[in-house]
Amino acid sequence: MTTTASIQEAFDCSRAQKRAALIPYITAGYPNLAQLEPLVHALEDGGADLIEIGIPFSDPLADGPILQKAASQALEQGVKVQQVLDAVARLKVAVPLLFLTYINLVYRRGIEEFIRDSHQAGISGLIIPDWPWNESARYQDWAYREGIALIPFAAPTSTDHHLDAIAKGHGFVYTVSVTGVTGMRTKVDAGVEPLVQRIRQHTTLPIAVGFGISTPEQARQTGMVADGVIVGSALVQALMDRPDQAPEVAERFVRTLRNAL
Repeated sequence: MTTTASIQEAFDCSRAQKRAALIPYITAGYPNLAQLEPLVHALEDGGADLIEIGIPFSDPLADGPILQKAASQALEQGVKVQQVLDAVARLKVAVPLLFLTYINLVYRRGIEEFIRDSHQAGISGLIIPDWPWNESARYQDWAYREGIALIPFAAPTSTDHHLDAIAKGHGFVYTVSVTGVTGMRTKVDAGVEPLVQRIRQHTTLPIAVGFGISTPEQARQTGMVADGVIVGSALVQALMDRPDQAPEVAERFVRTLRNAL
């Protein structure tokens, strides 16, 4: 089902409902790879509009301690890229699926092969934090024709030149709310609203904000200024607290976020 068009459809649907789109993140292979399917269905049932699936990597530069721990435990179980692709290909969901991965894994497989394999597995977009835009830009339109949106990043440190460049991207703008790595924070950074407003001056793509959104109230606040809200560390921490009830925990957690939006 999932195509690049469905990313835009997801944002159009949430906008029509006068709310931000909810994008939860989980790590493939945590608590174990067999849990991926029930977890994804739980996120969908809880109200996710798009779902971000992390491919475990040994040096996830953008991830904070919680997501690093989840990736490490998945790797210790022997989770490989091909296993994740195979597991995702078996999923039957009605929401767009996104991969978050790192460029080393993509290079090792081959950029074009990775993009094609992701599309064939049912992925709509790729989020690759350590792939500089000036290197990925030449693949943008080709990847889109192949059925994959390469999601551009913006951050508080982004220059106007960078924001003009990513306006030509696809999918949505993944907006990093703070400088630093992902993780749970006690409040929404005061710079989020002016950052989103600044990005809007450069692009018509939907703007989704991540890094540090941990609670329903923080999701609500962020959703008042952004088109999408990305929640990862807080959800994965909830799964770590009750790994034996991971799908139930995931659905309840996401439902509280969706209700807040």
